[in-house]
Amino acid sequence: MRVAIAGGGLAGLACAKYLVDAGHTPIVLESRDVLGGLVAAWKDADGDWYETGLHVFFGAYPNMLQLFKELGIEDRLQWKEHTLIFNQPEKPGVLSRFDVPDIPAPLNIITSILRNNDMLTWEQKLRFAVGLLPAIVRGQQYVENMDQYSLLEWLRLRGVDERVNSDIFIAASKALTFINPEDVSATVPLTALNRFLQERYGSKIAFLDGSPTERLCQPIVDYITERGGTVQLEKPLKQILLNEDQTVQGFLIRGLNGAPDELVTADIYVSAMPVDVMKVLMPEPWQTMPFFQKMQGLEGVPVINLHLWFDRKMTDIDQLLFSRSDLLSVYADMSNTCKEYANPDRSMLELVLAPAKDWIDQSDEAILAATMTELKRLFPQHFDTDTPAKLLKYKVVKTPRSVYTASPGRQACRPSQATPIANFYLAGSYTMQRYLGSMEGAVLSGKLASQAITEAYLATNSVPSASLEKPLAKV
Repeated sequence: MRVAIAGGGLAGLACAKYLVDAGHTPIVLESRDVLGGLVAAWKDADGDWYETGLHVFFGAYPNMLQLFKELGIEDRLQWKEHTLIFNQPEKPGVLSRFDVPDIPAPLNIITSILRNNDMLTWEQKLRFAVGLLPAIVRGQQYVENMDQYSLLEWLRLRGVDERVNSDIFIAASKALTFINPEDVSATVPLTALNRFLQERYGSKIAFLDGSPTERLCQPIVDYITERGGTVQLEKPLKQILLNEDQTVQGFLIRGLNGAPDELVTADIYVSAMPVDVMKVLMPEPWQTMPFFQKMQGLEGVPVINLHLWFDRKMTDIDQLLFSRSDLLSVYADMSNTCKEYANPDRSMLELVLAPAKDWIDQSDEAILAATMTELKRLFPQHFDTDTPAKLLKYKVVKTPRSVYTASPGRQACRPSQATPIANFYLAGSYTMQRYLGSMEGAVLSGKLASQAITEAYLATNSVPSASLEKPLAKV
């Protein structure tokens, strides 16, 4: 069975991978000249990589880790010391660590919190632990029900000290969702905490050993094409064409550089595009359907990623760092954390600016200036000197619409992978799955979409009638 997939990000590629495993023939159609979607990467004129975002892999990503295993590329994950490291804005240049011991969960996380005396008092730790008990005892259903509250509202409801928010959850919220605790649904950080508290290595972090485009996306493409599928670049979806019964007749692909438009037909169709793009391309007859109307409540959050190359080593820390600044979310010295980006003499800092809504329309120069002001606070030893660190070059990557904005009440807007349209499915981290807007969520959504397609096919044990009405096009 032929399946046309619009979108070559992790969701679309994962969907295609699991479709070929099930014996189907996927055709992935990516609008840009690079794969990966929100994990795409490019090389500059000097041959240095820059990425859409700072991407890390957690031990609590079972579907992503299984994908690496199935592709035979597990060795490309560079696992770091099991610790979480936070800056202390009130003490410039000083870091605070939550070292997680190698003992069963949740005792490992609890012990790491109890051992840290830099950020929370014992009273605050106790109130924090008591506040988390419902999430631990009642499980994921309780977590899902907390979508009615913002994280800040939930913390206050549970009597958790405000210091816990300012010390930990501001950093966690911005890292996970790119928005502040007063704006994010409590479900999101509680879901992450639930996984960290239940899995021994759930909070352990790995970096990829190179660019996501080459080291993750390309192996998926190779896997797909070796088994009869195809992956095509520069194939932007122009229109979803419908039959009289509102099922999909075909994907109309916009011709580039003067080429004519192209009709791609298949048995089944999948949108693995971002939710904002899907909303724009949604056929008019579908727009009145309650299933698709709910999606209007979802929109992507703006994200800004910065790459800064310096003339010296800024830090020797081989790990993700939580900045706890008003401007920055997380950062890492990629010259330490990533094998391909390694440099013993110079640093390349990759930083995430969040929340970015007030900055997305600002110039690169303004964004850089604000970031450098923050860096002088993070690394005073390199700037408060007669020979301050010199910025050699920089790159700002703006994503006006990234993962869906995980504000309270959005859970009810997230659609399933199967839709009311018999031959049309959705994939993307915005669709309903337990890992929310993340790389893990994208991979899981693609897997779930593939499973739904295969189950429907097996249930009917025949090719959908729509595909029998017209011959399949060569693409």
